[in-house]
Amino acid sequence: MPDPAPSASPPPRDWRSELALAYRDPARLLAELGIDPAAVPWLAGSGFPLRVPRGYVRRMRRGDPRDPLLRQVLPVTLENHPRPGFVKDPVGDGQALAAPGLLHKYRGRALLMLTGACAVHCRYCFRRHFPYGESGSRPADWDAALDYLAGEPSISEVILSGGDPLTLPDKRLALLARRLDAMPHLRRLRIHSRLPVVLPERIDDSLLAWLGEMRLQRVLVIHANHGNEIDDQVRDALTRLAAAGVTLLNQSVLLEGVNDDAGVLAELSERLFAAGVLPYYLHLLDRVAGAAPFEVPAERALTIHQALLRRLPGYLVPRLVREEAGAPHKLPQ
Repeated sequence: MPDPAPSASPPPRDWRSELALAYRDPARLLAELGIDPAAVPWLAGSGFPLRVPRGYVRRMRRGDPRDPLLRQVLPVTLENHPRPGFVKDPVGDGQALAAPGLLHKYRGRALLMLTGACAVHCRYCFRRHFPYGESGSRPADWDAALDYLAGEPSISEVILSGGDPLTLPDKRLALLARRLDAMPHLRRLRIHSRLPVVLPERIDDSLLAWLGEMRLQRVLVIHANHGNEIDDQVRDALTRLAAAGVTLLNQSVLLEGVNDDAGVLAELSERLFAAGVLPYYLHLLDRVAGAAPFEVPAERALTIHQALLRRLPGYLVPRLVREEAGAPHKLPQ
């Protein structure tokens, strides 16, 4: 699908309109940034195509093919080079399906994959090959997952994930939230979403309304990897969420050429905390097929993390972890 023609009017504020204007053509994106497409080994016709909102693109540095935000989203030819150990399901999601669309990996919590859609296609995404169409991530399949949750009193926390759950309309999310809220053994609803960072327009009155009606404690885990992702509009969105009583955490992925530097990570933590977000996890890369260009070796990751500990107070240092298929929890490094 070609990119829409640029408009002379100010960009629309409605999040659906902003999402519809997302870049889908790598050549158009590079041209917008003043980067010669012939100078960048970008990939055409990927099975995991480009998608990136225009507001996120406006935070990229013009003329810089090494911009850390651009690197996260631009398909490149190296993705097609196979690497040993990089597989389609590196974290064992397929083994953990307890009901259609429901993962039950860890004690006390379960994860609902509500959709395969995202507002941005991150090139390191660990679910870039996940068979959403075969796994029950459709509203018609939610009943079986909710029946499972209702019958498992050991589960106290439900995680909404995907894809990105906030790409769904609020009417549908509010209905699901009410059904979860009615389960007396649940204590928390956790939402994992990149939209507050890449599409802050999504944090609107409609979203805040149904979040504010819940009995359950609400936790939103955002996903920012670099301080340049956090601009005034993102800060405003995060402030609105915090004012609505939502606990805000951040998880990052350690990515070569993006944030594999203690100074970059320290600045990210400072900007997150200034916006009311506590750094939570720093993930080693999940070894999904196509993501090898982003891998930071574990030994170097530990060195970077140690340097981060020396630079920041402990509450601003995210925990360095790795997820492994079949492990009972994320593994500290």
